[in-house]
Amino acid sequence: MATFAVELDGYTDLPPGKLANVVTFLEMREPPPAPPAISPDVVLKPRPDPGWYRTLYQRIGEPWLWFSRAAMSDAELMAGLWQSTTEVLALQSDGVSIGLAELDYAVPGSVEIATFGVVPEAVGTGAAHTLMTALLARVFGRGAARVWLHTCTFDHPKALAFYRRAGFQPYKFAIEVSDDPRATGKLPATAAPQIPLLLGK
Repeated sequence: MATFAVELDGYTDLPPGKLANVVTFLEMREPPPAPPAISPDVVLKPRPDPGWYRTLYQRIGEPWLWFSRAAMSDAELMAGLWQSTTEVLALQSDGVSIGLAELDYAVPGSVEIATFGVVPEAVGTGAAHTLMTALLARVFGRGAARVWLHTCTFDHPKALAFYRRAGFQPYKFAIEVSDDPRATGKLPATAAPQIPLLLGK
C-alpha cells in the first residue's frame, strides 16, 4: 500500500480514489441545564438485527458517505452491536424507525456516540432533537461523566451546529484519509453526488 506525507502547512495532493475529511471532536461533561426528556418514541434495541441496522444506517448515512458499518459482514456487525458495552437506540414514528444512535460504553465513565442521525425526510422536523435529548437523559442517568462524538466535513452541513446547540463543546480537530467507498464498491457511485468521485485519468 502506497504511503504519502500529509503537509500540516499548505496543501497535500491525494492519490486517486482517496478522500480527506476534517474531523471535529466534541464532548459534554455535564448534563444540559434543562433536564433532558425521555420520549416514548425512543426505544432500546437489544441485540439488533443486522439487516434492520444496515438498512437504517444506509438510509441515514449514504448521502454523507457513511461506510464503516456498510462494509462489515453480518457477523462483524453483530460482534460489535451485540457487545455488552454497546447500546443501540431507535427513534420510531408510526412504528417505523427514523433515527439511530449507537452508544459505546467501553471506557468506564465515558460514553461515545458512535453513530447518530435521522433519515433525510425527518431532518428539520425536531426528530434529531428528540433522539438526542432522550440519549443524553439515558447516559447521564446511568452516571456518565463524559459523552463525546465526532463529525466531519462530509456530514450534514448543519450537524456541527446541531451538536453545539445540544451542549457539546469542540475540543480537537483531526484529518481523516480513507478510500472513497464509491471507488471500492462499498457504496454506489451515485451516493453523495455533492462530493466529487475522482478516480484519476
